[in-house]
Amino acid sequence: MYSTLLLLHSLVRYFILIFLILVIVRSFIGVRSKSEFTKRDDQLSLWLFMFTHTQLLFGLILYFISPAVIFSKAAMAERMTRYWLVEHNTGMIGAIILITLARITMKKMSDPSKKYMRLLTFNALALLIIVLMIVQSQRGFFSLSM
Repeated sequence: MYSTLLLLHSLVRYFILIFLILVIVRSFIGVRSKSEFTKRDDQLSLWLFMFTHTQLLFGLILYFISPAVIFSKAAMAERMTRYWLVEHNTGMIGAIILITLARITMKKMSDPSKKYMRLLTFNALALLIIVLMIVQSQRGFFSLSM
């Protein structure tokens, strides 16, 4: 079960990054061109919202069954254990909150340029947080030695 959830969690992150970039690019273009907010824009935002909440569900389950998450005082002293125990979750939940707020508050707006600006701002901040968390994990393409 753990390995299957970890694989799903790893796969869904790519969909999140793809949809996040698509929403940001389309929002930027919408702000610049002052175009109407389309059904496609709404659907991209919805898919991003759904993937992030699916990822949250997988992440929460993994958090409690993962061997990398060690609940102890000593875990806080070791950098990578602390990252998986506290920092990764805090950053990613912050990004999910921003994506959720972008979607919910955008739906209540009537002005297309304000919708685009809301999606652009909140989702760009979420992407920044996600990239910072990826870098901190010291894994994959974005990793930097710290």
